[in-house]
Amino acid sequence: MDLGLKDRNVIVAAASEGIARSAAEKFAAEGARVALCSRDLAKLRPTAEAIADTGATVLFEALDVTDEAAVQQFVAQVAAKFGSVDVCITNAGGPPARMFLETTTAEWKSAVDLNLMSTIHFARAVIPHMQRNRWGRIVTITSVSVRQPVSDLIYSNTVRAGALGLLKSLSNEFGKDGITVNNVAPGYAATARLRSIINRRAAKQGISEEAFTTRLIADAALKRVGEAAEIADAILFLASDRASYITGQTLLVDGGLYKGL
Repeated sequence: MDLGLKDRNVIVAAASEGIARSAAEKFAAEGARVALCSRDLAKLRPTAEAIADTGATVLFEALDVTDEAAVQQFVAQVAAKFGSVDVCITNAGGPPARMFLETTTAEWKSAVDLNLMSTIHFARAVIPHMQRNRWGRIVTITSVSVRQPVSDLIYSNTVRAGALGLLKSLSNEFGKDGITVNNVAPGYAATARLRSIINRRAAKQGISEEAFTTRLIADAALKRVGEAAEIADAILFLASDRASYITGQTLLVDGGLYKGL
């Protein structure tokens, strides 16, 4: 299937590892030009160089996605080098795992900045470019927690649900401009974030990480942890020409973890 991504200009945030890195690699393989950012330049550089080695056009820069001015500058740089911005994949690391009475006001504010305001910053920066082209794709990466709250992820459960309200509003407002706005919500995927959660929960229960992982995947219909590439495939589809009549939607890529209808 031709996804229609050849020569598209794609921004992928927090792309140094995990799901976003896999998505960046797949966009490049489809012939897109990719612009990558991450707070950790030491991790981002080898990712960008590996993609560039395939012959793809790559731009990369260290970036704190909670810094509005820095996001605006990065998007302007991408548009200047590539000529436009067609696709924006918003992504940021998850806030710390906490139960409610363990939370602090400072961490709540940080979670809002990281998992809501960062998407707002990117949307403000990229939408004018997409409007000029009458074509655009914004895809966010959140979590199954937007549909089914996850124990001890109170920050994520709350703030990412707010991001869905933003995305639905953007899809309604900018659909007339040829811009679609969708969300991919992974379940348990093999990432550093999941390893951190497993470590915390296993230690709290006094069991091994292996034993806890076995319990964890028992809740999913497919009885396994997902691979980053499997979530990345869903991101590429929503960013493609093939998804031209899909907007304002959340696609769960969770192996059947969500139990609702």
